[in-house]
Amino acid sequence: MKTIAFIGLGLIGGSIAKAIRKYHPDYHLLAYARHKETLAVALNSNTIDAVCEAQDERYGSCDYIFLCAPVEYNLKYLEYLKEVISDHCIITDVGSVKGIIHQRVKELGMEKCFIGGHPMAGSERSGFAHSSDRLIENAYYIITPGGEVELEQLTDFTELVSSIGAIPMVLTAQEHDYITAGVSHLPHIIASALVNLVNALDNDQEYMKTIAAGGFRDITRIASSSPVMWQQICLENHENISSVLDEYIRMLIQIRCTIDNQEADHLYQMFASSRDYRDSIDVTSSGPISKLHVLYLDIADEAGGIATIATILAMDNISIKNIGIIHNREFEQGVLKIEFYEEDAMKRAISLLKKRNYIVYER
Repeated sequence: MKTIAFIGLGLIGGSIAKAIRKYHPDYHLLAYARHKETLAVALNSNTIDAVCEAQDERYGSCDYIFLCAPVEYNLKYLEYLKEVISDHCIITDVGSVKGIIHQRVKELGMEKCFIGGHPMAGSERSGFAHSSDRLIENAYYIITPGGEVELEQLTDFTELVSSIGAIPMVLTAQEHDYITAGVSHLPHIIASALVNLVNALDNDQEYMKTIAAGGFRDITRIASSSPVMWQQICLENHENISSVLDEYIRMLIQIRCTIDNQEADHLYQMFASSRDYRDSIDVTSSGPISKLHVLYLDIADEAGGIATIATILAMDNISIKNIGIIHNREFEQGVLKIEFYEEDAMKRAISLLKKRNYIVYER
């Protein structure tokens, strides 16, 4: 049996705690969070065994301590935990940027007891209420060990990550921050910039907004993420983000020149190579923002059509996140779009609707 504490119990911390409870029901789980209501729910749902204070002597009995609070709080907790943890305890975090916390770990002389972590999973929803023991299942879990962590401790932590359904990947903090700058942080910046651009270019009648095609909605979906979180990420990982932004800006300038000069072969090659590389990406793996669980289907334009679909799904206890007619189907098949919170709900809906002879298109 191991004793594991969580400092912060939001979406990620709560999901890890629930996954550990699911796969290791004998482990003793402790937690502290600023909101007492969160701790009460976690305790009553048997996700955790006991509630801790911000400073608590029970941290000294822990095998692992997960720092799941905002970065500025995690950095402060390091200073306190240094004085109270046992020699065998490993401290880890779940932050999206690793360089800043590893730097503080080094300054405090805690490299022997720290292993950075970043589950590549998330949701547009936040808080413990939306956490799930399946959130990190089959998601990459980046592990960035401190420079002096014992191999046996690193192996044990990696096995813990594997045991709760995630896919561990060991990188240096520098590798992690550069990689995520390219595949996670830059896309958020691009999405936000594109939305702001269309907003600025649109006319008073908002025609651009009205006919925004499926492609525009898809590539800008992540612009709906927390502005506070992404503000902090850009400040914490500014050097790597600036570097990949430079490369992206150079590529955009090159593309503009190619279009201005009407270089047909270069344009074709650009779209062909991006298509081939995009199609080679594993679409089943999780990312920092959860996949959309969407289906499309053809229905007749008649009164009660949508209500009938909603009733069919409700009778089978399938929750719908969003439902509506697609007015611009430039890149999408089907007339009606239905979005679900979970993949299982979507699969059940597909099976149910096909049995009712609806024509269903999966994303």
